[in-house]
Formats: sequence, C-alpha cells, structure tokens
Amino acid sequence: MKITAVTAKGLRNAIGAVSVIVLLGGCAATQVALSKKDLDVQARTSTAIFVDPVPREKRTVYLDIKSGVMEFDRRKFKQFVSEQFSQFNDNGYKIIDDPDAAQFQMVVYVLNLEKASPTAAQAALSQGYMGGAIAGGAAIGAATNSNSPWAGAAVGGVAGGAAELISGALVKDVTFMLVSDVQIKEKAAKGVIVRKDSKIDTKISDAGTSQQTVSEATNKKEYRTRIVTTANKVNLKLEEAEELMFKKTAYAMAGFF
Repeated sequence: MKITAVTAKGLRNAIGAVSVIVLLGGCAATQVALSKKDLDVQARTSTAIFVDPVPREKRTVYLDIKSGVMEFDRRKFKQFVSEQFSQFNDNGYKIIDDPDAAQFQMVVYVLNLEKASPTAAQAALSQGYMGGAIAGGAAIGAATNSNSPWAGAAVGGVAGGAAELISGALVKDVTFMLVSDVQIKEKAAKGVIVRKDSKIDTKISDAGTSQQTVSEATNKKEYRTRIVTTANKVNLKLEEAEELMFKKTAYAMAGFF
C-alpha cells in the first residue's frame, strides 16, 4: 500500500507539472498569435550607395537579375523593380534594355529566399556584399557550422519548435528572408580612367593556394551593397509574403538613384 500511495502521489505531481507546462505553452502560443497576427516586412541595406548626379538624358539603368534559388521568381521581381523606377523614382531614372547605352548597370544576385531566424537575417546583413560567393540556402545550411559567419542562425527556430511541441498549439512564428547582393557600375566622366585591382585566391591542392593579382583600367566606377528583406507573421506562407518582399526590395534599389 505504501508503494501504491507513493506512486499515486508521484503520478499526481507529474500530471500537475505537465498541466502547468501545457498552460504556459498555451499562453505563449496565444501571445505569439496575437503579437504576430499582422504581416511585417522590412528591407535593410548593409551600405548606402550614392551615385553621382548626371544630366536627365543620362539617367538610364540597365538591370540584370541573377539567382540560383529555385523558389525565386526572377521575372516577377524584375517587373517590380522596373515599376519602382517608372512610377516612384522622382529623379527621372528609367530602365532600358541596352547595357552599352545605359549610364548605369545594376546587377542583382539573389542568394536566399527561405525561412530563417532573425539572427540569420542580421548575420547576413552584417556580412555585406558577397557577389554570389555563397550558394543559395547557405543561411540555413551553414547555421550548423560553427565556423560559418551565419552560425547559430537556426537556434531561434529550434527553440520555437520545442515550445510548439510542449504547448501542442498549431502556432508558428515564421520569418522569411530575401538576401540580394547589388552591384552598380557607372560610366565615369569623359577622360577619367578607373583603375581596378583584384585579388583571386585559388586552392590548387591540400598543400596550399595560389594567389593572382589582376589590374585593369576601365571607364566604370563600382558600388556594392547587400539588401536583406524579412517578412514575419504567425503561420506565414511564402506566397503571402512574396509580393510585399519584392516591392520593398525593389523600392530600396530604386532609392539608390
């Protein structure tokens, strides 16, 4: 009888503890659902770009969108960027389809469009322009590598999953991240020559690497930056966030001119 009493008491304590955990988890899930019920989209730039002012007849931009991300719709995104220039750029810049005739060339490489944590977004922004050096998906995949610049990015997602498991609530705090590297080339004034020095490191074997230094003279000045756009909402789906993410990213790009 003593063993049975102890067992019953332990069972009551366990049930009480589980009830408290479920109650707390449910309260947390409700709080998330209420605080994140509205879509929040933000676009942030790692470095501001200031192009030189030019006469109105030279305010032309050739746009080239590149990406290795399957979920990214390049055609739709390019349309949004073009609309930002044609409808909302007060300085008279316009997109043209001739790279030789354009005063500016803007090349955009989209590295990521996927679920991430706020930590991953901040790390991606802090890293700055990489020019496509990181393959799509690196923000999440590299998070498990302690040597990665985005290490620890998935911690928030793991913690959120644990809370959901405890509470049993179908409430997820979801963030999508769009990472875009932007390079703008501007034709220099007549008679101006721009010298460009580049260093290329190549691994030739396990024994070492080879370094090349390339110098060239060009008539184009270069500007580089990174735009990280995040969308956050409870139980958010990419289809719901994509359009506003594209619009805000495109607005940031048009704002460089």
